[in-house]
Amino acid sequence: MKYRRPFLKLSNALFYACALSILVSLGGCATRPINPPIEKVNQDQSYRDLNRETRNHGELPEILVVLAFSGGGTRAAAFSYGALETLRDIELVDSKGKKVRALDRVNLISGVSGGSFTALSYGLYGDKLFDFYDKDFLKRDIQGDIISRVANPINWSDLSSTGWGRSELAAQLYDEVLFHGATFEDLDKGSGPTIMASATDISSGGGFTFSQTFFDYLCSDLSKVPVSRAASASSAVPFVLSPVTLNNYGGTCQFVEPDYLTQFNNPANAPRPAARLITQMQDLRAYHNDKENPYIHLVDGGLADNLAIRQILEFLEGLEAMKIAGKPTPYDHVRQIIVIVVNALSTPKSNWNKSVNGPGSIELLIKATGVPIDHYSYEEIETLKDTQARWNNMRTLRNSPLFAKNKNSALEKIVNTPDIDLFTINVSFDNLEDKDEVAYLNNLPTSFTLPAEAVDRLRAAAKKIILASPELQPILNSSNVRLIDQ
Repeated sequence: MKYRRPFLKLSNALFYACALSILVSLGGCATRPINPPIEKVNQDQSYRDLNRETRNHGELPEILVVLAFSGGGTRAAAFSYGALETLRDIELVDSKGKKVRALDRVNLISGVSGGSFTALSYGLYGDKLFDFYDKDFLKRDIQGDIISRVANPINWSDLSSTGWGRSELAAQLYDEVLFHGATFEDLDKGSGPTIMASATDISSGGGFTFSQTFFDYLCSDLSKVPVSRAASASSAVPFVLSPVTLNNYGGTCQFVEPDYLTQFNNPANAPRPAARLITQMQDLRAYHNDKENPYIHLVDGGLADNLAIRQILEFLEGLEAMKIAGKPTPYDHVRQIIVIVVNALSTPKSNWNKSVNGPGSIELLIKATGVPIDHYSYEEIETLKDTQARWNNMRTLRNSPLFAKNKNSALEKIVNTPDIDLFTINVSFDNLEDKDEVAYLNNLPTSFTLPAEAVDRLRAAAKKIILASPELQPILNSSNVRLIDQ
């Protein structure tokens, strides 16, 4: 019964959500934040993917390190925070004797739902995050705070306002306790990794990332959007929290797509593999019509991608497709990409299959939005590993004596995958040797309140898993670096 309280709170949240539809029909006065329009898109400005790395340092480094923080409420936020602490405490020494923290090698962090809070907070505060995140967010009853505000009659009028729902109220709380009025313009001023927080477009079912690349198609300026709204959208569990609404001005600004995307205009003739990239382009181009899509409604990013690696897969597939097509990219000098997936997905036990009675309505709602997604999330990890294996195999073939005699241009094109060492580290509960600890972590609920003990054990688990990872040593060897004993 130790973790019954979060589920009771979730039940309360559902109760108030239903009650509000009746009790607050008097009309409200709150106005939701409006993302502003832009007149002209500038591909070299604002907060977009790895552009900041090029802008800040002239070009991308030879080694790209990418972190992916999964969904899972406070469980995911604490687990990903433990990964940041671990990378901060790992000191590397390169072949020239130069020391650097592993955390300082990170170029990009992708986050969804609970993981987006840690990603956005680190992008905003850098090392200062380690001074307060544990106390101010992870060990705070965020879920209880939201429910209290929803239940407070003083907020009912606002909650009945058009486009201003429970997620806007939650965003206010996140702003008060964590983000303190910061916008993406503030995030862009930092010197740390680029942060990609993702939500789900409930109309199309596709993923939506808070990057200027996405906002270009809306003819909107991401820099003026509060960071708290991105966190709120990324974690807006349907029905429990309301969608976060964005205005779409698509088609009203001067906008030309990046040149490299023209390779994928015709899906029938586009270089392969690029299925994910093509799908994303089709979704984005649908936004570029404000008459048909004047509003974008965003909910929990975990519905589209609960491991926060969809964008990474799209990038890798696009890179491979461009290489096979013989087209240059800004990443041609990159020789190594390391993807660390901090995977807080859990598999709590239930005894429903032992009873003729299935789960109740509340339990069914919770499971329906999580179990199928979590169960098949492993496919994304395997796709990453398959890409890694394919690139390695094609390079082995290209470098073999037999291939040196090849005169078949079609075969030469097929094996022309990126000459990049791709590594995948999956940091998940099942990698722990202590099975009792695995069982404990797997039974932590997906909520925004956890006991302090659970938060500490999640942080400790991330460190154990990363340091014991069998996938870590090949990376260190290939990078000509070594770990300094802690």
